[in-house]
Amino acid sequence: MARIENHKYSIEEAFRECFYVVPDYQREYVWSDKEVQQLLDDINDQVDVSSDMEYFVGMILVSPGARKNQFEVIDGQQRLTTFFLLLCAMRHRFKSSPQHYQLVNELISTSYATKTGDIETSLKLDPRYENASELMKCLVEQDDVPQKVSAAVQSSGIPRFGSLDNLLNAYGTIYRYLEDNYEDEKELKKLWGFLANNVVFIQISTDVSSALKIFETINERGVGLNPMDLLKNLLFTNVKLGEFTKLKNEWKKITGPLEKGKEKPLRFLRYFLMANYKITNKDSIVREDQIYDWFVDKENAKLCGYTQEPFVFVRKIIRNVEQYLDFAEGRGNDGKSNTPMENLKKLCGGAFSLHYVLLLAVSNLPKPLFDHFVQQLESFLFYYIFTKTPTKELERSFSQWADELRAVAELTDEKEQRQKLNEFIENRFQASMTSKGKELHDALKRYTIRSMQQYRTRYLLAKLTQHVDMAYKGVKTPGSLHEYTVLEMEHILPNNPEADLRQSFTTQNPNCDYDEYKVRLGNFTLLEKPINIVASNGFFDDKKAEYKKCKHYLTSSIVELTEVGKNSSITRINEKLKPFTDWTAAGIDERQEMLAELVKDVWKTSLIEVS
Repeated sequence: MARIENHKYSIEEAFRECFYVVPDYQREYVWSDKEVQQLLDDINDQVDVSSDMEYFVGMILVSPGARKNQFEVIDGQQRLTTFFLLLCAMRHRFKSSPQHYQLVNELISTSYATKTGDIETSLKLDPRYENASELMKCLVEQDDVPQKVSAAVQSSGIPRFGSLDNLLNAYGTIYRYLEDNYEDEKELKKLWGFLANNVVFIQISTDVSSALKIFETINERGVGLNPMDLLKNLLFTNVKLGEFTKLKNEWKKITGPLEKGKEKPLRFLRYFLMANYKITNKDSIVREDQIYDWFVDKENAKLCGYTQEPFVFVRKIIRNVEQYLDFAEGRGNDGKSNTPMENLKKLCGGAFSLHYVLLLAVSNLPKPLFDHFVQQLESFLFYYIFTKTPTKELERSFSQWADELRAVAELTDEKEQRQKLNEFIENRFQASMTSKGKELHDALKRYTIRSMQQYRTRYLLAKLTQHVDMAYKGVKTPGSLHEYTVLEMEHILPNNPEADLRQSFTTQNPNCDYDEYKVRLGNFTLLEKPINIVASNGFFDDKKAEYKKCKHYLTSSIVELTEVGKNSSITRINEKLKPFTDWTAAGIDERQEMLAELVKDVWKTSLIEVS
C-alpha cells in the first residue's frame, strides 16, 4: 500500500489550505434536512461549552489530485459539502462586516495564475457529479438568500433533481438555522470563531487505490453505508482509475431503475444473490446485514468473479435488475405483457416478494416453460399465502430451490429440460401443496372479508368466477383476470341492511350473528356494477332476478342452474355448484364449503408435455 499521511485540520485550516474535488464516481450529496439539522445542533450545543476544547467531527479520506493541495474526496463528502454550504451562508450573513466577509470568502473560492498567466477562480469544494459543479458555482456567485439562489439556478437552466435539490435544500436549511439561532452578529461571530478554531477532523491522504481499500476496511461492518454503497466501492477497488467513470455510468443502470421503480435496493441484492449463487451458510439465505460480508468472502468473490471481471459482474446485476423490474410490473421473461405474471402479481401484491428469487433463477428458460412455471408457482403460493405461512419458512427452501432451477435453466437438451422441470414441480410444489391441503381447506371454511387484504379476496373470487365461466363454455386456457377484478364484490346478505331484513335473519337463524355471516366468503359473489346497484340492500328474493341477469355463471347459478345436454361442460360444472331458494346462515356455510372445494380445481399443478 502506498504512503499514508494524516493531518488534523480545523474547518478554517482545511478550506484555506485545500481544494476538495468530489469525483463523479462517488455517491452524490444525499443528506436531508434531518442530517444537516443534526450536525448544526451538535455544533451549536458545543459553542458555549469551552473556548479551548476541540470538537471532533470525524475523519475525511482523500486522495491527492492533479494540482497542488487538491484532493479527491473518497469518504466524508457529505460533511465537507455541508460545511462548505455553511461557509456560503455565513459569508452572506457577514456582508455588513467586511473583514469577516472577506475572510470567509477566501475559504469558499480563490483565484490563481495558470502557467499561461491567465487568472482562474476555483471553488474550494467542487462536486463533479451531474451538473453539481455548475449549481455550486451559481450558488457561490449569487451570494444571496436561499430564495434568490434557487431562482438564479432555475433561470440559468441548470436541471434540478435528486442530489441537486438536496444541495439547495441544505443551503436553505443552514441559512434559516443561522437566522433563527444567530440573529445577533456578535453571536454569529462567536460561532465563526468556534468553527474556525475548535471544529476539527482528521484528514487521511493516500493514492486512490489505497484510499478505496481503507474506505472498504473502515466500513466493512456497514457503518454509515449500506451494502449497496459498499459493493459499489468494492468494485471501484478492482478497476483502473481511467475506468471509474465507465463503472459509475454502468452502476447507474442498477441504482437508477431501482429508484425509479421504487424498489428497495437491498431487497433486490438479497434476491439476486440467492437466485444466482449457491448460499453455503447453515441457513442457506443471506440477510441484508450479511450482504457485504458475503461479497468479501474469498470463495464468494471467486464465485462472482468481480475481482477478475468487474464489468462482467456489473452487467449481470444490470440484467437481473431489468428482469426484476419486469416481474414487479407483471411482465414475462421476454419483457412483454404476460397473463400468468399479471395473475401472480394480483395474488402477491406488494406484500409478498420472495418469489422473485425463483423467477430470477428461471428467467433464462424458454418462454413456454417460463410461463408454465409461473402458473405452477401461482398455485403453490396461493396455498402458502392463504394459510398465512410465515415468509421465513419459505426463505431457506426458495434459496435451495433456486440452485435446482438454475441447473434446469442451464440445460440445453429440450426434452431433458422439460423432464427436470416436471420433476421439480412434482417434488417441490405439488408435494408441499399436498401437505398444506387440509390446512388450506380449514382456512377457507373460516374465511371472511377480514382474513386477507381486500385485493386478495377480489383475486380469489375472480379466479373462481373465471374458472366456472371457462368450465361452462368449455374453454381450456385462461385469459386475463381484468374483466373479473373490475366487478363489484356483492354482499348477498347486505352489508347495510334495513332493520326488517336484519330482524328476519335473526328470527330464521336464532343462534347466528348477522354481522359475522355478512362478511363470510360464502356470502360474496362478483356482479356487474349496474346490476349491483339495482340489487341494492334488499332481501334475497328481491335480488334473484338481478343475479340471473349476471353473465358470470358462478353468480347466476346461485339462483338456478342451466341444464344443457348430457355430460356436457355445463353439466359437469353443475355438479360442483348449488342453487339456493332462500338465503340463510346454513346456506352461506354450504356455499362457503362449495367454494373451498372449487379452490382445489383452480389452484393445482400440472406437468408440461415432454415429447
